[in-house]
Amino acid sequence: MHTDAKITTIEGLEQGNNLHPMQAAFLSCDAFQCGYCTPGQICSAVGLVNEGHAKSDADIRELMSGNICRCGAYPNIVAAVRDVLEGKKDAAVIQERYPVLSEALLSGASPQLRNMATVGGNLLQRTRCYYFRDTSMPCNKRVPGSGCAAIEGYNRIHAILGGSDRCIATHPSDMAVAMVALDAVVQTRGPKGERSIPLVDFHLLPGETPERETVLEHGELIVAVDLPASTNAQRSHYLKVRDRASYAFAMTSVAAALDIQNGIIRSARIALGGVGTKPWRAFEAEKILLNKPANQATFQAAALAAIAGAKPQKYNGFKVELTKRTIVKALFTVGGMA
Repeated sequence: MHTDAKITTIEGLEQGNNLHPMQAAFLSCDAFQCGYCTPGQICSAVGLVNEGHAKSDADIRELMSGNICRCGAYPNIVAAVRDVLEGKKDAAVIQERYPVLSEALLSGASPQLRNMATVGGNLLQRTRCYYFRDTSMPCNKRVPGSGCAAIEGYNRIHAILGGSDRCIATHPSDMAVAMVALDAVVQTRGPKGERSIPLVDFHLLPGETPERETVLEHGELIVAVDLPASTNAQRSHYLKVRDRASYAFAMTSVAAALDIQNGIIRSARIALGGVGTKPWRAFEAEKILLNKPANQATFQAAALAAIAGAKPQKYNGFKVELTKRTIVKALFTVGGMA
């Protein structure tokens, strides 16, 4: 994909005898680190100190790992995310307060890949579409205007929500689905300054320009992801359906979170994975659930609303019914009925 491209590493940014500002920011980490290959890894050590997220060299090294994630009253959950993946008891901050995120993290990829992954890199990972990966096939995402081989090809794994006549590739992340349900906010820094972008708006639908996948501008980098305090977060669940349990992408997945009081749903969040061209927030399903009794009829109505706009292809029509059933099962689990 990048044949003949010119790549400048962070070591090549020096300006005569002076360090580039990006290089200067990384000196506290004992060596330069380049995060372009693992998006989200670059951040400003100075900024982290000024914002109160780092008080020592050890804090800076930890935050510079790329797993920069902050939530509610907790200044950073980097270590908690790591502890979830390593099975440590200190992971309670995630497992108890954000179970949907904990479950999504543990269901993604393999232990080897998870140990190398970053939060920003996970959000920016590319699709697993066969035709995107096969450079001998046409793909509008890889070569704009060349066509979409998946639409007329073998499209079992492809999207039923959010597609266009240019692209029907799915977004592969599990973590992003859970974070969309948790109203996560992406913090960025670039040539035009800093931005706070709701994760639900961070990824773009393919439309006429499937080659552009996020709202990031040229030179703009992810520096943090915030998880706001939530009344739904503690009562949440991530359910992933895949071809094999050991290591596979989702055929469909559901991140569900509910605030139930006296049997009535006062707040709801539902996000879907494996079926959308981006991590898919099911807003219509949430409206159906609001102020309704937490029962099977309500859950089935919400599931129907969630996939109302589905446009299945020749080989993935099964995803419609599979997703409905997965939504209902996830909601039953969250509601304490399963």
